[in-house]
Amino acid sequence: MIDEIIKDADKRMKKSIEALKHEMDKMRTGRANASLLDHVTVEYYGSQVPLSQVGTISVQDARTLSISAWDKSAIPAIEKAILNSDLGLNPVTAGEVIRVPLPPLTEERRKELIKVVRGEAEKTRVAIRNIRRDAKQSFKDLVKEKSISEDEEHRAEERVQKITDGHIASIDKLLDAKESEMMEI
Repeated sequence: MIDEIIKDADKRMKKSIEALKHEMDKMRTGRANASLLDHVTVEYYGSQVPLSQVGTISVQDARTLSISAWDKSAIPAIEKAILNSDLGLNPVTAGEVIRVPLPPLTEERRKELIKVVRGEAEKTRVAIRNIRRDAKQSFKDLVKEKSISEDEEHRAEERVQKITDGHIASIDKLLDAKESEMMEI
């Protein structure tokens, strides 16, 4: 019973960290990354579809993404979707290929993005602490039901705390790496 609660808490904490990694990948650093356009949706034959479903996104060089549309008629819709996204990018069409140059970030904009990244990291820390709280509550409920002793509860809480500390440390490591990446010119 205790092991199941701990495994569940650990799994949920790992999912929170994966979500943080996904959010951090979307953050623009001035370096081209295909995942930057993951959340862009294109109006295609009357429905909104992810950009990755209407073309191939590839990294051309450190500051340029290229998109090859599978359907030539979708090129104007792709351009419009990128322009309307909140990324501040200006696509350039050259025949059948859309190039998206990434402008260099100003230091002020970099600092704003770092604040956003720190906020996301803090949200993930809070989520992990909430998972820890839920696990501890489950242990308390088991003690009330007399399914486990208070000593077992204490040992289980220590195990959950160690797992929590490990995940918080990995969040801090991710945050440090992203901050240093963002401050590179």
